[in-house]
Amino acid sequence: MTLDRRPLMTAWLVAGCLTLVRPAALAQEIATTPDVQQRIKTFESSLMAMPQGPPETAAPAAKPQTLADRMVADKVPGVSIAVIDDWKVEWTKAYGEIRAGGGPAVTTETLFEAASTTKALVAATVMHYVDTGRFNLDADVNTYLKSWKVPENELTRDKPVTLRLLLTHRAGLPSTSMGFDEKAGAPTLVQVVKGEAPASNKAAVPEAIPGSTWQYSNVGYALIQLILEDALGQGLEKTMAQVVFEPLGMKTSTLAYPLPAALREREALPHDDKGMAAQPRMHPTAQAQGGLMSTPTELAAALIELMRAYRGDSTRLLSRDGARAMFHPEVDLDPRLFGTPLSEGLGVFVKGQGATLTILHPGNNAPGSVCWMIGFPQQGKGAVFMLNAANGELLAFEILAALGGVYHWPALM
Repeated sequence: MTLDRRPLMTAWLVAGCLTLVRPAALAQEIATTPDVQQRIKTFESSLMAMPQGPPETAAPAAKPQTLADRMVADKVPGVSIAVIDDWKVEWTKAYGEIRAGGGPAVTTETLFEAASTTKALVAATVMHYVDTGRFNLDADVNTYLKSWKVPENELTRDKPVTLRLLLTHRAGLPSTSMGFDEKAGAPTLVQVVKGEAPASNKAAVPEAIPGSTWQYSNVGYALIQLILEDALGQGLEKTMAQVVFEPLGMKTSTLAYPLPAALREREALPHDDKGMAAQPRMHPTAQAQGGLMSTPTELAAALIELMRAYRGDSTRLLSRDGARAMFHPEVDLDPRLFGTPLSEGLGVFVKGQGATLTILHPGNNAPGSVCWMIGFPQQGKGAVFMLNAANGELLAFEILAALGGVYHWPALM
């Protein structure tokens, strides 16, 4: 997965156009006060179709539409949303179907693929152990690796690969798909980082001098997984359960896939760009780059905890210093990459500072699963939304804009 490179500006420009019409259909919700219900209705009726084509020629939709209409237009069968306000989940709501064509309804307990949003929680796990002194962000990762070492070459001789560089996609590792030969069976994690059959990805070996450039790298996070597993002597699933899931009450979040039998009926199936159900392609062994299954409600719990740690209000997951290091901009990214100036923190994208500080991480798994996590640490606001379709990338921007308008979020432009 890489970030969708459609300009984020367009989503924010339409955020102020609000009209009340009918709410989205096939919805299951948890909400409380009349004020909250009104905000939900306003959000559901204020989505705008993303302009297509170059910005100078593409015209926005003439009027706002409902979420239900946009789901049909974008061929997205299911959506689940959790909205954070005043440091708590204000409301959660689910729409549509787990499987297109009459499948069970999506509920707020339906499990979706978090895709690359997984990286934010993996980074928080690493930072937890930085807090305890177990890891040094700037040490050569070969000091932690046991089952495989990053080969030394002319690129790494003077500048080794470190956790800081891996977390910020600056280790010089390749941008590569994470496939494997299914007929030959699942590769081991070591085979993945070595780029060895049956894995079909490139190896976790620098192609550029570490620290010299930013290049989004899924295999870099597979290497982080191997570091954690080698150093801690247990699988990533167990480590994240101990550090993140159990302390924060994330009872169904898991890296185990296929899902345990008790959870399989709650899995939202991915859908292709035509809206047809497809089989998931979750990697069986490399999990850190995009293997989390979760719900918006549970991911929102993690986001709230990270934001509270940033303010010094909680240390259940990270210290204040750990959270501030995570949200500190390590490198400014070329605005042309994503249509707006963003920086890379440790496992999250960062924009603004002070009251406008924004942290985010989107995710997109083939053949069609989308997740967005966005938070405003100084304001106690944010949201997580998950969709089960390839075209969920389009609808995610529309949801982002509508929520931003209702809750007066800082603009991403």
